Parts: sequence; structure tokens; C-alpha cells
Amino acid sequence: MQNSSLSTADRVSRRQSPWWWVPTLYFAEGLPYMAVMTISAIMYKCLGIDNTALAFYTSWLYLPWVIKPFWSPFVDIIRTKRWWVVTMQTAIAVGLALIAFTLPTSGFFQATLAVFWLVAFASATHDIAADGFYMLGLSEHQQSMFVGIRSLFYRVSMVVGQGALVVLAAWVNERYTTLTGGWIAIFAIMSVFFFAVAMYHWFILPRPKADTDRAPRSGAEVLADFCDTFVDFFRKPGVGVALLFMLLYRLPEALMVKMIPPFLLDTSASGGMGLDADQVGIAYGTVGVIGLMLGGITGGLAAARGGLRKWLHPMAWSMSLTCLTFVYLAWWQPTSLWEVYACVFIEQFGYGFGFTAYMLYLIYFSTGRYKTAHYSICTGFMALGMMIPGLVAGWLADHLGYLNFFLLTIACCVTTIGVCHLIKVSPEFGRKEKDR
Repeated sequence: MQNSSLSTADRVSRRQSPWWWVPTLYFAEGLPYMAVMTISAIMYKCLGIDNTALAFYTSWLYLPWVIKPFWSPFVDIIRTKRWWVVTMQTAIAVGLALIAFTLPTSGFFQATLAVFWLVAFASATHDIAADGFYMLGLSEHQQSMFVGIRSLFYRVSMVVGQGALVVLAAWVNERYTTLTGGWIAIFAIMSVFFFAVAMYHWFILPRPKADTDRAPRSGAEVLADFCDTFVDFFRKPGVGVALLFMLLYRLPEALMVKMIPPFLLDTSASGGMGLDADQVGIAYGTVGVIGLMLGGITGGLAAARGGLRKWLHPMAWSMSLTCLTFVYLAWWQPTSLWEVYACVFIEQFGYGFGFTAYMLYLIYFSTGRYKTAHYSICTGFMALGMMIPGLVAGWLADHLGYLNFFLLTIACCVTTIGVCHLIKVSPEFGRKEKDR
């Protein structure tokens, strides 16, 4: 009897090990974001939507991530974060299935955009719940130990979403001579995956006491805390300069990100590279993501050695100068794939390295009484900084041409370098303790 009891306890302990749910949770967090932000743009371009409409309407899909700080308190007080995680994964599954069903219709663009927005809303809510559950379900030691694992599987979802699924869609379209069949297939696959992962997490996610035994709070208390969070944020010293940094540091990349897939897909006569969808999946969704990951890892190691203040300007220059790779592609239009892959890798590596400074500054500015809530507000401004330039990126590319558009992004690098001269960062922030 005792051995049986121990065996049962061991099984429960193993089932609740973070290794069973942290990788799947963060893979599930990244995949719908990739579907909404990247797969949608590639798909619409392949289905004949022009750059102006494509960039304008898909940029509005950032909105749920922009405004998520306004409903994040409700995820805290209604039900549990475990419940929100499973429910939002189910909602994402339904949304992805609806996209697959509406793609063959005559009004597919409007119909799928509406569903994409609902998927974006569910995905942003899932982000809030998943990050909150991570902090409640793990000890501080485990949180530190698994931070690299969660980041790795989020990046893996990028390779799958931007790479493998796009390549699969292109293969199905070519194999069966269809425009929409491949896209329908991959959204159906993602829908089935999210139904399965929701069921899996319903059984496997632990039930931390902090996520279940919370005292109910009155509406007045919630409203008071909600208002105090925002008041405290906008009273922080240097908040105006900080907001400029959040909105403008990534301006060149915010313009480019919506136009890179169309540029790679467009014919050389239109100023593009003339790649097939599967080649774009390999270039941008696989080679590019690997460059992004390696750049982020290198940036993290550098910042840990010297601190944010030391590396802020080199990282800003890295993010700026590597944009020249797309000027080269638009100017010379090389025909060899390895040159395209190399340029995409270099640009994404530089972006990943430079993005480290951005994320560290958000953490730095969020320190204080409402650290978690203020970080959520910062990420809202981060999404806003991507959304606004994206709204006009397609119009600019159509009217200027790809070469002049990429030259414009180089000119916008002045903002990236400029805002770095305005902010102030403690010399010790981000450095290893032994180096201080």
C-alpha cells in the first residue's frame, strides 16, 4: 500500500514538472502571433492583395496587443489564469478553423480579417494568462531556470509558423494546382493542434494555490487599483522620453516587417526578388529566425557582461546598419538564393542583437511598485510603435518603389540612434554582480 502511495505521488510530481507544460505553453503562445502577423501577410500577398491594403489592414491586427493592458486586470480577478489559458487556446482553435472555412469564399479578405482580429484578441489574452501562470506555477528558482526554455520554444514556434507551415502551404498549392488549398490545410492543422493542446493543458497544468484561493474584490477596489497603476506609470521620472524610445527605437523595422514578405514574393519587374512562397518560408521563416535567435542570444550575453548602458548605442547601430542588406537586395536584385538567405540572416541577426537593448530598457523602466502591470503597459506601447508605421508601409512601398522604400527606412534609423541619446540608464543595470 505504501509503495502504491509513493508511486502515485511520484506520478503526480512528474506530471506537474515544468518540463511537461512550459515548452508547450510557450510554443502555443508564439504560434497564433505568427499566424496573425506573418502568415496572414504572406497568404494575402499570394492571393493577390496589394501592398497598401495588405499592410494597412494587417497592421490593425496589432491593436489587441496595444490595448491588452486595459483588460489585463480582469484576467487577474475573473476565474483563474489556468482557466484563461485553456479557454483562450480553445477560442484560438475555433478562430483558426473559421479562417480555414472562410478562405474559399468570395469575400475571403474581409471575412478572414475579421476572424484574424478575434484570434489576435484571444492570443493577446492568452499571453497575459500564460505569463501570469508562469509566475504562479513556478518558484523563483524555477522561473530563472526555465526562462531560456520558454524563449526557445517561442522561437521554435516562429520557425514552424513562418517557415515549415508556409513551405507546406506552398507545396500543397503547387501539388494540387490550387490558390487556397494549402492555406486552408495549414489553418486546419493549427486548429486541430490548438484543440489538442487545450485538452492536454486542461489535464497537465498544475493547480497552484495562488491561482485558486484568491479573495474576491469589489468593483471599487479593482477600479482604484487599475487607475493607480496608470497614474503611477505616467508619474515616473522621464516618462515622456521613455515613451519616445518605446515608439521610435524600432521605427525602421516597424516599416520593413510588413514589406519584407511582399518584397521577397514580388517579381523582379515590380522591384521584388521573385521568390516562391516556399522559398520565402525558408528565407524569412527559417534562416531569418535562426539569425534572430542567434542575435538575441549574443545580445543577452553582451548585456550580461557590460550592462545595458554600455551596449545601448552599439545595439542601436546594429539594428540600423543591417537594414542596408535590403537596400542591397533591392538595388542589385541578385538571383542566387544564398545571397538572399545571407542578407535576411544578417538583417535579422542585427535586429535580434539590437532588440535586446529595447527589451532590457522596458524591464528597467518597469521597475517599481507595479512592475508586472507597468511592463504590460510598456509592451502595449511597443505594439503601438509597430502598428502605426505598418499602417502606411504598404502605401509608401507602392508609391516609392521597394528601393526607395528601403532607403527611407535607412533614413528613419536617425530616430533609433537619436532616442538612445535621450534616455538615461543606470550603469549597473543588466551587469553581472561580479563585474560591478
